[in-house]
Amino acid sequence: MSDVARIAGVSPMTVSRALRNNAPVSRETRERVLKVVRQLGYVPDQLASGLASQRSGFVTVMVPSLNNPHFAETVGALTDLLATAGLQVLIGHTEYQPEREEQLIVTMLRRRPEAIVLTYDGHTRATRSMIEASGVPVVEIWETPRRPLEHVVGFSNRDAARSLAEKLIDAGFRQFAFLGESDDKDTRGAARRAGVLAALRAAGLPDHRVLAFAPPPITMQQGTRALPEILERWPETEVVICVSDPCAFGVLTECQRRKIAVPGKLAVAGFGDFEISGISVPAITTVAVDAQAIGRKAGELILDIRAAEMRGVRLDRQSIPIHAVPVLREST
Repeated sequence: MSDVARIAGVSPMTVSRALRNNAPVSRETRERVLKVVRQLGYVPDQLASGLASQRSGFVTVMVPSLNNPHFAETVGALTDLLATAGLQVLIGHTEYQPEREEQLIVTMLRRRPEAIVLTYDGHTRATRSMIEASGVPVVEIWETPRRPLEHVVGFSNRDAARSLAEKLIDAGFRQFAFLGESDDKDTRGAARRAGVLAALRAAGLPDHRVLAFAPPPITMQQGTRALPEILERWPETEVVICVSDPCAFGVLTECQRRKIAVPGKLAVAGFGDFEISGISVPAITTVAVDAQAIGRKAGELILDIRAAEMRGVRLDRQSIPIHAVPVLREST
């Protein structure tokens, strides 16, 4: 900055002002400073700027998977909205592991993000303690936790899965199996399982056909491998509700390989309304969730949090609902 100031014939403070669009400096001076900046290839030190303004300019977003299209859509919508306020997104990949999330929180808090967005899959006690002590605003997404850390943008995975099961019960199905994940304490997958079982119990139907096949996330290939075990253990099964659409697609593919008619002999349902569930043959019954809406609403909430901070207050806890709607298709 001193080099730029010397060549432009201004003070370092004027250079600082010229680099901020809303600072009071003449157009002629700003253009002269920016020309020197381009000539020298100078990149302003955002860390130093953050120390002075108490703003880091970035928001941390934790996602459990980098190849899941839902999380890509959520982060994309969030990134686009925050960019309008000059905020950048720093992504942490938790791999569905609360301990990994804890490690990333330690690293992120050292850089003092302006907000933390967490895709809910349960948190360790240490994570909760660190976030509460830090004072950094936090938004949990893709679930409505029983004990929210602060703000929430999401839906009840339990209620959505229960609604799906209830619709299938109304359609006449009686012998249900649930294909889910192992090692899933406090996860969204566990909530979906709980919702399905709650619907079965309320209807007086058997709820023992539960296969916890693999740690999250269950893949298409694991879905194909799980179906034979379900059929061997519970040959009377009429419908398999899967924890996710990729898993359901795997089950459907294995049915086709074994020439099991879907839905004539066995019905299949998933969760999430992935693109593949809509174009598969037959199309897969699922629960539709607007992943982009989650990102947009979380971004709008973060901007509201910043606006409140500029007024010297902390925004009251917000819980913004996102619709999760069962969609019945040909597979059931």
